[in-house]
Amino acid sequence: MRNIRLLIAFDGTGYSGWQRQRHDVTIQGEIEDRLTRMTGESVSLHGAGRTDAGVHADGMVANFHTGGKISCPAFFQGLNSMLPPAIRILQVEEVRPDFHARFAASGKQYIYRLHTGAVLMPQQRHFFLHYPAAIDSQAVQACLTLLTGTHDFASFENTGSRDKGLTNGRGSTRTLFAADLKQPNDYEYFLSFTGDGFLRQMVRNLVGTLLEVGRGKRSVDSFGQVLLARDRTAAGPTAPAHGLTLKEVFY
Repeated sequence: MRNIRLLIAFDGTGYSGWQRQRHDVTIQGEIEDRLTRMTGESVSLHGAGRTDAGVHADGMVANFHTGGKISCPAFFQGLNSMLPPAIRILQVEEVRPDFHARFAASGKQYIYRLHTGAVLMPQQRHFFLHYPAAIDSQAVQACLTLLTGTHDFASFENTGSRDKGLTNGRGSTRTLFAADLKQPNDYEYFLSFTGDGFLRQMVRNLVGTLLEVGRGKRSVDSFGQVLLARDRTAAGPTAPAHGLTLKEVFY
């Protein structure tokens, strides 16, 4: 069996997330359907992770196995001709048999985009959270600095993130290699998180709490206390999905 690796970009608007579901349209399900048509096989696509409904990706990685002889260029052309415009295959390559998009990943980068102006351009509405308010960027950056390194992120973990009955593994501990705020212009803010892994809705929960700091509803010190609390009820709300993009998966 050949092992084929895909690099995928998608606009998550209108999709019920990455993971296949019986009654809802998902990114994984759409790609698997086209692969099954192309190969005549029942194809299972293994993604580097799951994204929520409405979340986007510039660099999702996935792999599948096939016994057929379809070339990588043929997969590239065929999939892009069959998939809806919201999903595009950026790269196709054959990889070693034991490669697994999820288990081989060493890290991921997510970007959350905010627009704080009075008016959000219509073509940006699916990719930016419209947040028309002044933000204390220095306070937010101070909180992001607190997040870098290895921490227990239980305060930012939503239900269903993992099996909490397991006694082995790393639990809710994750390492953030970098957490930054960039401001390309007066009204746009990009929150970037790069780490070895992320809990369910962890980035969106971080953003929701950081926005409370940015609006002066929380102090930097209190944000640090939320991190130490390891209690989801201590943190802020979950930021909307559409501002979030999976930027890259690292191997």
